Amino acid sequence: MPTPEQLAIDRRAPLRVSVWQVRWRRFTDFTRRYARNRMAVIGLLIVLTWVVVGLFAPWIAPYGYDKTNYNAANQPPSFAHPLGTDALGRDQFSRMIWAARTALIVAPTATVVGVVLGVFFGLLAGYFGGWIDEIVMRLSDVLFAFPGLLFALLLAATLQPRLAAWLSQFERIKPWVRAGYVEFFVVVIALSLVGWPGLARLVRGQVLSLREQQFVEAARALGVSPWRIMWQHIFPNALPPVIVALSMSMGSAVVAEASLSFLGIGITPPTPSWGAMIYNEFASWRSPSAPWLLWAPGLAVAALTFAFNFIGDGLNEALNPQDRLT
Repeated sequence: MPTPEQLAIDRRAPLRVSVWQVRWRRFTDFTRRYARNRMAVIGLLIVLTWVVVGLFAPWIAPYGYDKTNYNAANQPPSFAHPLGTDALGRDQFSRMIWAARTALIVAPTATVVGVVLGVFFGLLAGYFGGWIDEIVMRLSDVLFAFPGLLFALLLAATLQPRLAAWLSQFERIKPWVRAGYVEFFVVVIALSLVGWPGLARLVRGQVLSLREQQFVEAARALGVSPWRIMWQHIFPNALPPVIVALSMSMGSAVVAEASLSFLGIGITPPTPSWGAMIYNEFASWRSPSAPWLLWAPGLAVAALTFAFNFIGDGLNEALNPQDRLT
């Protein structure tokens, strides 16, 4: 015969926890752990600020990025021109704002394309192994043999003029070529081809350690297809280091885009770019009359690059499974 205590336990309502409650707890735990890193929070605020500036550039910028005024050329900072004007009378503050849109289009797009390629080839090489692994690793070795920026420079210098000349033959596409969309496309392709080998090696290492786990063996025993095992069982467990690498790659992409534009191969005028602005005013570093023309875009590139690196550090601490036990 059950005791009164057992009857009370049987009458107790079952504990029900919804999926959304579990996800919300995980999110709040992730947020709390991320907020411990103050530099990561500052980096996130810097990135969000530049994102807002880039998205609302047409409404924030007081002038157009290509609007010239020769009567106001080479003016120092003032209320009308907070960062002064260049030799063509273009407002540098407006060009800085429009250049933020350029950086925030090229860097995330190139990084996402590189991440997709790296994850795909890394999963194939790590799970199947054999000749697939050999081909992917040898191809990545070939790309690693060249310095990343030099290889991107080679691709951009050889592809951009030929692609622009070929597309200019089509009347419907010619306005897009003149608007500079080919330059964006070539820079994105060059940076993504440079960035995927490192991520492929990272994902491959994660897959090699995960494919021998018991949950993968259980999925194989149940007859789950290899593609479903890779994307539904292995990839979610390998996602945290990919997210950290994604954030770190953003900063590298910003520097690479500015470097290509500085060398005259990336985004070219009149489309604003921080790298092109640095190149146009490079002589100002020896002239005390207009140092802001050089230092403003240089500091913008440095701030955004360090911000992405700080975010990567914060994500690494928040997503590290070993830190969750502390």
